[in-house]
Order: sequence, then C-alpha cells, then structure tokens
Amino acid sequence: MAGVPRSGAPWLKACLNGARRPGDHPALPLAPLELAEAAREAREAGADAVHMHPRDEGGSESLSAVHIGAAVRAVREACPGLPVGVSTGLWITGGDVDARHAAVRGWSALAPGDLPDFASVNLSEPGFRDLWHDLRRLGVDVEAGVWSTDDADALAASGLECARVLVEILGGPADTAVRRARAILDRLAELGVPGPRLLHGEEEPTWTLLDFAGQSGLATRIGLEDVLHGPTGDPAGGNPELVRLARARLT
Repeated sequence: MAGVPRSGAPWLKACLNGARRPGDHPALPLAPLELAEAAREAREAGADAVHMHPRDEGGSESLSAVHIGAAVRAVREACPGLPVGVSTGLWITGGDVDARHAAVRGWSALAPGDLPDFASVNLSEPGFRDLWHDLRRLGVDVEAGVWSTDDADALAASGLECARVLVEILGGPADTAVRRARAILDRLAELGVPGPRLLHGEEEPTWTLLDFAGQSGLATRIGLEDVLHGPTGDPAGGNPELVRLARARLT
C-alpha cells in the first residue's frame, strides 16, 4: 500500500487541484512544475501523500500518458519518496468509457518512475472493473471512491481489493455530513469490505468531516480540490495553509 501514516497521527493526503478551473484560486497548481512546488509545500506543511489531476497545455484535465507522466515525474523529482496519486474520473474523458480505458492503458509506455503510486476509481462510474484491472496490471494501487451506500454494495459485490476505500461526501449541508458518512462506513463494515478507510468531504462539509475523521482515527485529506476556505470561513491562501490548518486539528 502506498503511504505510511506518521506515528501517532492520522494519515493526511493533500488534494492539490482537482477539477477546479484555471482562475478558481490564484494559487491553484496546474502545470507540472506548479504541481511539484505545491506537493513540496504540502509535504513541508504536514501532508503524507498528494493527489492531483494532471492537465494538458490548455489547463484541462488529462489522462494521457504524456501529461500523467510529466506531472508525476515533476513531483517525484521535487519530493522523493512522497506517495503520488491521480484521478481517473470519467468526466475527464467527457464520459467516454472506452477513451478512458485507452488513455490509462497508454500509461504502459511510461517509465516505472513516471507512473503514479495510486489512482482513484469511482464505483459510481461505468467500466470501473476493467479500469481497476488495467491499473493493477500497471502496478498502480487503487483507491476505491465510494460516494453512497450503493457504491459500498458495488464494491463488496465486485470482490476487488484496494489500497484504500475513499468515503467521499461531495457537497450538501455540513449538518448532515456526519450522518451521511456514518451510513456509508456502517454499510462497508456490515458487508465486510476490506481495506483502510479515508474519509473526506468537499465544499461545505469539508472541515466537519475532517474533524470527524480525526476523532474516528481515520485517514483524511485536504486541499484546494475540496475547499477554498479555512474552518472559520476565511479564504485560504493555498494548499500549504490548508494542510497546516488540517494537521493542527488532527494532532
């Protein structure tokens, strides 16, 4: 499994950019060297790993080997030993399952050092089983993106094993976020799904769920992909500030 938690502290992953558009935040990293600098700063701030969405020359998300390899290589050169993950979200290929498979299979042309350590695969998206097998053949670990109890059922039924189960609460009100998270966590436990859990939210529930993850002893994540403000609602300066704020709350 990629990544080892710091002794006595929850494992914290920095999600550097996500599907944010250029201009959404002045510190949003897009190009490989920007991602590398953001990863270095995030590690110095307390992150144990990074997750990123590599971009093409126009700033759009990309799964092509050229862009995946360039981003991973840059981060590895700046941050030796830091576990690096990427997204495989189906929206990146405009919902085209075949195009996504072709792009990921194209990663076989990359040098081993240019492959990510892990990639997230969303159970709600069609084609996840074939994608999972493609990644494992490449030696890339899989993080299972579980957004609902239905996704938990799909993961259990698949029989596939993963490096981590990502319990992801994507938006919605903060005051229902813990209840929604507990429903998914309980369903995973009921079904006996193996693998460590990472719990996080996006937008309004982000800080509520980060605190709940810390209280529950679960891994979690933070970064500009998930939220643009700190726990008090003040605008965040960038990924390192978010990681420092998160690490302080998890200590």
